[in-house]
Amino acid sequence: MTGLAGRLADAGFATGWRLVPKLPRTLAGVAFWGVADLAARRGGGSVRQLRANLRRVVPQAGETELDDLTRRAMHSYARYWHEAFRLPSTDPTAVLADVDISGTEYLEAALAEGNGAVVALPHTGNWDVAGLWAVRNVGELTTVAERLEPESLYRRFVEYRESLGFEVIPADGSVSFRLLLQRLRENRVVCLVGDRDLTDTGTPVTFFGEQARFPAGPARLAASTGAALLPVGSWYTDDGWGLRIHPRIRVANRAEAPAATQALADVFAGDIAAHPTDWHMLQPFWPADRDGSDGTAGGEAAADAG
Repeated sequence: MTGLAGRLADAGFATGWRLVPKLPRTLAGVAFWGVADLAARRGGGSVRQLRANLRRVVPQAGETELDDLTRRAMHSYARYWHEAFRLPSTDPTAVLADVDISGTEYLEAALAEGNGAVVALPHTGNWDVAGLWAVRNVGELTTVAERLEPESLYRRFVEYRESLGFEVIPADGSVSFRLLLQRLRENRVVCLVGDRDLTDTGTPVTFFGEQARFPAGPARLAASTGAALLPVGSWYTDDGWGLRIHPRIRVANRAEAPAATQALADVFAGDIAAHPTDWHMLQPFWPADRDGSDGTAGGEAAADAG
């Protein structure tokens, strides 16, 4: 986003992080829920794209069920932003008390080997809570942030995640890749959102029976360092958050990276199919949808930053 749209988005997010923590949680939650309902009823470009994405995930759903899935997915998306605006001012101990996590032994084993861990998540649930859990239970965590425009909007998201204890580096191609390699060689955790390729140069995969592209970075980092590649599922529960660390995907060298990326896509697909309304994908995801999409720029920037 550039120009007026970018400045408006920056002002909106600034207002959210300033005002939402001051509101009673229940009142703010009702407001976010209401906005999600309104957006679902209006059916703008981003909502229509969300519905089209859900149609792939739940192909057996009829039109009425798709309407319901879309509405619930918008509620989930609104919950993410409500939580994001409140997290910096929330007691981390209280947050983590409501996290139900399994598979921690896979992360412990990876770090015991001394080569670090590449943790890859899709845009599901609240991935910031997953990162907060890692910071509090494992130690330092490094992630990347897309360079948003204007610069003030980019800095706002960096400061948000730094407030949670993350090390955030800009997604600047080879420079960021080298920094991530260094962190893994220091036996640290690198956390990447790994389901949406923003470059159109990612690895081809089959995802819900259709060709798509996934970022190549997670598998290449693991192949270059010997770090464990660990898929993580994230979803909402009624009272908190569910996390599952999956077994390691083996990737011994760069030649095995495409197969490892496909394995990552398969794990993501299983978790998304189990919790379809917690996949916050309001943008064209499959190449077949990208031409002529009318998804809003604001929605794309928000989801990419998130």
